[in-house]
Amino acid sequence: MRTGLREQFGDIDIYLFDQLLRGRIAAGMRVLDMGCGFGRNVVYLLRSGFEVFGVDADPAAIEGVQALAARLAPQLPPDNFRVAGVEAEVFPEAFADVVLSSAVLHFARDDADFLAMLRGSWRVLKPGGLFFCRLASSIGMESRVVSMGGRRHRLPDGSDRYLVDAALLAALTDELGGRLVDPLKTTVVHDQRCMTTWVLRKS
Repeated sequence: MRTGLREQFGDIDIYLFDQLLRGRIAAGMRVLDMGCGFGRNVVYLLRSGFEVFGVDADPAAIEGVQALAARLAPQLPPDNFRVAGVEAEVFPEAFADVVLSSAVLHFARDDADFLAMLRGSWRVLKPGGLFFCRLASSIGMESRVVSMGGRRHRLPDGSDRYLVDAALLAALTDELGGRLVDPLKTTVVHDQRCMTTWVLRKS
């Protein structure tokens, strides 16, 4: 029986799917999802025999992704998926070929929290590895967000998020010692929020 696309790929981020199509995430790579939730971005990776790991602060999410892995990739030990914040030193430095950070960093409370989360995610990436990040930004709707202090803003959809902009992402790319693999890509969602895709290669 043929496997449907949703069954094969889950609710994968379309921009992460693009990285798969380009061959930047390939068989044999170790992938660490920092803020994995219930595993929506790792369904295909689990099905395809990747060495997958994940971190999330929500114990229920980790239980969920462990159950998903047990079904799709029973060879992986449950300990591959751990309850922790993305800033915690749960896995060794230079551990993964690919680090995923999808809709995580914009939950930072302030600058210090954001940098701790970002550096924690970057620390576990091997030199030459791929960092895939999707996060909320002010790009394209600067006049529509309301400052709540610092980089915390209220969006038109009513949510509060830590928002980056192009200048900050450029500065952070240099500070981390990374290089852009793709130009920044920002999606404006019904004039309610913006999501930016930031993809780096670690030098």
